[in-house]
Amino acid sequence: MNKRIFSWLGREFVALSSEAKSGATATEETREIFLRFDQELRGMDLSLNNTVRTRLWGRDRESRDLGSEERRRILSGKARSASSSYIAPPHFDSNARVALDLLAMRPSRSDVEKILMEYDPPIVPLRYLIYDSVVFLSGVTAVLPTLEDQMANILPRISQSLGDAGSSWERVVKVSCYLHRGQKLDSLRAIFRSTVTAEIPWIEYCFVDGYSAEGKLIEIETTGRC
Repeated sequence: MNKRIFSWLGREFVALSSEAKSGATATEETREIFLRFDQELRGMDLSLNNTVRTRLWGRDRESRDLGSEERRRILSGKARSASSSYIAPPHFDSNARVALDLLAMRPSRSDVEKILMEYDPPIVPLRYLIYDSVVFLSGVTAVLPTLEDQMANILPRISQSLGDAGSSWERVVKVSCYLHRGQKLDSLRAIFRSTVTAEIPWIEYCFVDGYSAEGKLIEIETTGRC
């Protein structure tokens, strides 16, 4: 397991990342990782309830699907978080089927509660959560013919969610773009710059092989201030 503790946005964050120990199924592997994450967080006087974002990696589609379903079961109630999931065999250094990244935040006061906003109608990922004046959007995707079509659908939806959360592109502090390996990074950058004029202090890019459904070419995670 990799653990990082860092200060950001005036808060303390804990980032945990791990591949699963080999298990019989992707479901068992996902459960095993969360058990270790929970123990690690409890040792810092935190818990899974402090989770603000998770990212699940599957070796193949079946592993992604089973892992995502187990994550949904474990991170329920106050542990709900912004989420995303990807298929990316090159992500793995072991024989594991599932890997996870988890970001937890220590709020400035113990009585701060998450505000959870669902899609209408609700789907597995949250639309966004607000925790101690920070907004975390789940990964946003679309199934449309081209990258340009998908970005034209995704970016306005992110804008709407930011606005509804009391934020905006000008208050965004980080954007994470997970691009299909068959697409060109320069194309993504050009489309993004032509639509979003705000100066984003942190934009990162990663290549993946698949998403929750066939036909998706990009998924974007966004974090901002309220």
